[in-house]
Amino acid sequence: QVQLVESGGGLVQAGGSLRLSCAASGRTFSNARMGWFRQAPGKEREFVAAISSSGDNTAYSGSAQGRFTISRDNAENTLYLQMNSLAPEDTAIYYCNAVARGTWSVARYENWGQGTQVTVSS
Repeated sequence: QVQLVESGGGLVQAGGSLRLSCAASGRTFSNARMGWFRQAPGKEREFVAAISSSGDNTAYSGSAQGRFTISRDNAENTLYLQMNSLAPEDTAIYYCNAVARGTWSVARYENWGQGTQVTVSS
């Protein structure tokens, strides 16, 4: 169905910033709510941020609020996550996915991409 390819992760020091990108294939990107999710070692995958199809509305987890900014470029079928003031607890593999209609935090597709690793050192 849909292919999602994450990129932009890396190793940064606490307090640093990273900008993640998610390139989406398919013709329905502009019609879908999109979101970022992450999974740290030994923990469940969790919601980070979401954005409406038009980009007019956003939602964030408590930990992301005030530090992360989600955005999208529908013309390029690309989703972004600007992460500032990174802390060691942000270390995780970050994934993008569509967000289920009628929700702001539930992933739509069962199949996940490879994700992109974010490691924050203290």
